[in-house]
Amino acid sequence: MPIRFILVATRHPGNIGAAARALKTMGFEELWLVAPESFPNAEATALASGADDLLMRARVVPTLTQAVADCGLVLGTSARLRSQYYWPVLTPRAAAARLIAAAGERPAALVFGTERTGLSNAELDLCHALVSIPANPDYPSLNLAQAVQILAYELRCAADAPAPQARRQAPPAPVAELERLRAHAGEVLTEIDFTDRRGGPHLLRRLARIFGRAGLDQEEVNILRGILTAVQARRRRAGGER
Repeated sequence: MPIRFILVATRHPGNIGAAARALKTMGFEELWLVAPESFPNAEATALASGADDLLMRARVVPTLTQAVADCGLVLGTSARLRSQYYWPVLTPRAAAARLIAAAGERPAALVFGTERTGLSNAELDLCHALVSIPANPDYPSLNLAQAVQILAYELRCAADAPAPQARRQAPPAPVAELERLRAHAGEVLTEIDFTDRRGGPHLLRRLARIFGRAGLDQEEVNILRGILTAVQARRRRAGGER
């Protein structure tokens, strides 16, 4: 199953090994590591407890952007609500169903942040939605490997008993193309002096949420970028006047 479990900036190598063990028990093999603090590491191998083959095959990359560039669906895990940027929030079961359906068209990814702070807003910008594991509100303290195990279990259940899914006419555009679309939109908005009154990245993050909810395929991305290019060309012909 082409589902990537991506661990971002993991501080403790033992958590990488324990996560590999959790994945192997549920039959998943794609472990990606983004800028781990210490890997390879003997502690990771020890806590993998027989899943060291996953550690040997783990892909290590410097950035999350590189890890998800060709993915059609990326879900980020978070214990904190990020409603200010309107990320849709899924339960583990709903997330598993979406990932299984999406993985039939392009690689899909589930992203886990560093142990202490989780994923940053910039990293969540690369995600289509969030996944939140329900827990005791007075003690919602799951460690990294526990979170991986819960979500891997839900994915195993979804894979074993998939609900009927209507297939798209075309696969979703990869994340790298959506990022290019967002950057292009940002260029045009700057050129026409369309800014968010709050400043900062708020407007582009809202656009990213819109693009993610729309589930754009490559042709739709091309159409939108063609429109943006036409706007830029018209402004150049007009001498850049508003």
